[in-house]
Amino acid sequence: MDFTKIVASIRLLIDGIGDDISREGLQDTPQRVARMWQNFFLTKDTSDEELLRQTFVAENYDDFVIVKNIRFSSFCEHHLLPFFGSVSIAYISKNSTVVGLSKLVRIVDKYAKCLQLQERLTQQILETISENIPNDGVLVIISAHHMCMTARGVMQPGSKTITRAISGKFLSDKSLALEAQQLIFEIDE
Repeated sequence: MDFTKIVASIRLLIDGIGDDISREGLQDTPQRVARMWQNFFLTKDTSDEELLRQTFVAENYDDFVIVKNIRFSSFCEHHLLPFFGSVSIAYISKNSTVVGLSKLVRIVDKYAKCLQLQERLTQQILETISENIPNDGVLVIISAHHMCMTARGVMQPGSKTITRAISGKFLSDKSLALEAQQLIFEIDE
């Protein structure tokens, strides 16, 4: 990430919207914004395989595992506005193999920290888990609020976008997919 280019871009943006960069409140804004953008987009350069390699044997467990309400934030590649929400992941253990739960969170974080589309993010999470953890099926559901829907254009605060990607037994066994989705959308007490 090029900090100097980000600072120069923010200076140009402030000038472009007609404000005075020498004004006291704006003098340090380009540097502050550049640091903020680094926080949004800077990730560890770790391969998917390395992130998901820590698996465990859970004797005689070949059912599904669900991690729900993984919070994330990302930026829409069309308007550079944030979208944020939660990701829920279910996978069916194969050969009694399970992955460390925090590893699923790290995969979500890795793919959310770039300019993104929610649909692509959903598919990337599914594919990464499918390819790196022994499983008989994966289900990923993302529910998100998009600032491009609430702060501009159609101005619909409170609207949510829900995307889903499924594979394996979740795809071939609709009742299994429905059961997992019901557990995901069940309200916690």
